[in-house]
Amino acid sequence: MIPVCRTEDLPEGGAVRIEIDATTPAIAVFRSDGALYALDDRCSHQDASLSEGWVEDCQVECPLHAALFDLRTGRPSCLPARRPVRTHEVTEADGMIHVRPAARGTDVREDAYA
Repeated sequence: MIPVCRTEDLPEGGAVRIEIDATTPAIAVFRSDGALYALDDRCSHQDASLSEGWVEDCQVECPLHAALFDLRTGRPSCLPARRPVRTHEVTEADGMIHVRPAARGTDVREDAYA
């Protein structure tokens, strides 16, 4: 597990971006509807940071072209995005938020979202 931030540093509707290393995509951690979620911090439509998007009702809106992604599944719910983004495990313990990145090479199954 990788420490992200202190619990109080991620308010409702907020997001924080973490970078692990040069070979691992950045991860965005969100708080929405009282729960924590983590997605790859890159819109599947174009290279935009989802952590800079608007968060509401367990969705994040890409700041570039307004594609919406479900924070629980990574699935897009509107165009222009067509492909989901990868999700990651998030935990909260002892006043800290941690993320466990999905295994390298683990991709979302696009056929499951058709």
